[in-house]
Amino acid sequence: CHPVPKPESRMEVCDLSPCPPRWKVTQAGPCSSSCGLGLAVQLVTCVQIHQGKETLLEEHLCPAAEKPLTSVPCVIRMCSYEWSFSEWTECSTSCGNGIQTRQDFCLNLLTRKHVNPIFCRHFPKAIVVRGCSAGPCPEQVVGTGSHGAELHTVTPATYLTTAATAKEARYKDLDLPLSAVPQEETKTSGGVCGKLFLNATGIINMMGVGSRDCTVAIGRPLREEITVSILESSLNCSAGEVVLFSGRMMWRTGCRKLTLSLINSRTNTLIVKQRVLLPGNGVILQYNSRTATKKYYQDCDKQLFGPQGEIINPVQLPDQRQEVVCRTFINVAPRHRIAIRALYIDLGNESNQTHFNYILVRDVSTMKTMVFHGKQQFFWQSTGSQAEIEFHE
Repeated sequence: CHPVPKPESRMEVCDLSPCPPRWKVTQAGPCSSSCGLGLAVQLVTCVQIHQGKETLLEEHLCPAAEKPLTSVPCVIRMCSYEWSFSEWTECSTSCGNGIQTRQDFCLNLLTRKHVNPIFCRHFPKAIVVRGCSAGPCPEQVVGTGSHGAELHTVTPATYLTTAATAKEARYKDLDLPLSAVPQEETKTSGGVCGKLFLNATGIINMMGVGSRDCTVAIGRPLREEITVSILESSLNCSAGEVVLFSGRMMWRTGCRKLTLSLINSRTNTLIVKQRVLLPGNGVILQYNSRTATKKYYQDCDKQLFGPQGEIINPVQLPDQRQEVVCRTFINVAPRHRIAIRALYIDLGNESNQTHFNYILVRDVSTMKTMVFHGKQQFFWQSTGSQAEIEFHE
């Protein structure tokens, strides 16, 4: 540093007050999972430095908003899992049409052991129920088969329709006059819970229904939308009572200031679910339908409301276009479930290109999607009362 003059040596007083409390993090421990996503625990303590020494303090003395996580995600390596299946059971009938089932389980490919199904939740799963035929019954009259997929409303424990159900009116969509459609609204037995309302307008009284959870559905033809006005509400908001409105393009829940409020479905279907804790409470709704302000569907889309119907694809459009993906929306009464059976599939001369030809079936309540390829004939059941089908290629 020469020839710069050297300053004089001197001492200055330091600030001897303790440092402010701070969080201290030790190194994270081992990962909780040997593969895939797990958690590692790290020790987080509140400490203070005073005269070069670290002192342990109570946690409330450190800023709570700045506290690091005590558990952090960790991945050692990716797991190898896949769905595996048992053998198909025998056909459920000795003659005629029946079903076969098989058990699915999640398999660890390294240990070849069964593990919790949650490890396979991201992997596609093949069908576990399929149709079968044990040959014609002696008294059965053989007729011509129909093309497409047959639709039935079934209870969770029912796989095949009964003779009484088969006698019910059949229709393909609500482009037919609504007088041709069975109306749940005309039935008064058993209350409103679990019913499907198909009239253009009506009043739904959900007060004092005697059920903690009550769900109703409203359906109209494509090209229409539904507006609901809440005429009266006695919900106890502080007790947690609530009403939920859900559709394909909207979701709304509420309790306070419901009376005289309006809800617009934006599409042709709406589900209303009411949750009450105190007897006698509930809401009274009035609904109306009108032409939709915006087009939310394609010209080849179809709408089905139970109890049964047929789906045929492709749909011949006026201009003969076939490049669009046509959808079929299926809505049944909330107390029912949907079963779809593929009856006939013909891919023509290009049937070997199965990866381009597939049917996508979506369970709307869980948003779980199943894909059926090529000439695969299938039997599918929903977990809720709504489903969508898309036909590709």
